[in-house]
Amino acid sequence: MTDTVYDEIKALVSVRNLSVTYLASGGCVHAVHDVGFDLQRGQSMGVAGESACGKSTLGLAVMRMLGGSSGGSGDGDDERIADVSGTILYDGSPMLEMPASKFDSEFRWKKISMIFQGAMNSLDPVFTIREQFAEILARHGRGENAKEAMADAVRSVNLDVSVLDKYPHELSGGMKQRVVIAMALLLRPALVIADEPTTALDVLVQAQIISLLKSLKENGMSFVLITHDLAVLSEIADVVGIMYGGQIVEFGSSHDVYRNPRHPYTQGLLNSVPTLRGDLPGYIKGSPPGLYGAPTQCRFIDRCPYAMEKCKTPPPKFATDTGYVMCWLEDDKEDPGHVNNDNGGS
Repeated sequence: MTDTVYDEIKALVSVRNLSVTYLASGGCVHAVHDVGFDLQRGQSMGVAGESACGKSTLGLAVMRMLGGSSGGSGDGDDERIADVSGTILYDGSPMLEMPASKFDSEFRWKKISMIFQGAMNSLDPVFTIREQFAEILARHGRGENAKEAMADAVRSVNLDVSVLDKYPHELSGGMKQRVVIAMALLLRPALVIADEPTTALDVLVQAQIISLLKSLKENGMSFVLITHDLAVLSEIADVVGIMYGGQIVEFGSSHDVYRNPRHPYTQGLLNSVPTLRGDLPGYIKGSPPGLYGAPTQCRFIDRCPYAMEKCKTPPPKFATDTGYVMCWLEDDKEDPGHVNNDNGGS
């Protein structure tokens, strides 16, 4: 295991053994199970996978939108939407265990912010952009120099300052998306979680948003980019986590994941991407697994072309050069190594 993947001292964000369970009418839904990764300062991470695999839940848990951990400290903790367990460190500070009041005053929107899925529809139609920005600044005690802060935020996403005095219905889809990104950047956080930031945008506007995220990354900002679009990730992400059935089944540098995918699910995802030349795209047979109950076998066993008897046991995290992969095929390779429990392992 290389230090670039698991190094809590240097990492901006360290996630260890993170699990999120929703209580539903049919039982407990294990939306995220035993996820671990490190994100270095100035680095961008992509999270990819099919719908309902746990990508958005992972982002909401890191942003602490689902409440604190099951062992939280009380003192006005968030209303619990789901049972969240594990460890999330931001620059060494444990985020899940701290009181909600401290997280809100010191971390939320100041050090870590989020661009939510369907962000274009999150703007209030009866207030101007300026009024909505002013509310954020006032709520976080940043009312001083508000005019300058708002102007800097919209300029950072290549919009004219005149946009601040417009209502959302006066803006195009791409402009609204950039306004929402500017809103996430308003207090200049070091980390932004972007959940499907290019969904429902046309190709030209998608390219503009991708170019914008690239420029922000070059200025030292870290991103967690959640998407099902592998092409978008290849443009931005330094490291990639492939999610399936609530687990990150493969994690590593984008070069390694794209050039040498280890997990059969990752291979199937990449084979499904259409190309201008070559063979027709493939597809993964079958349906995603139900997430009621903790995994008792490999989540991908019913759809995997390489399934074998040992796959009826949940696989550990096998170490790779830049990350890990959860697949028993790695057990047959020479000296695969295991990711330690304390370093994000299973």
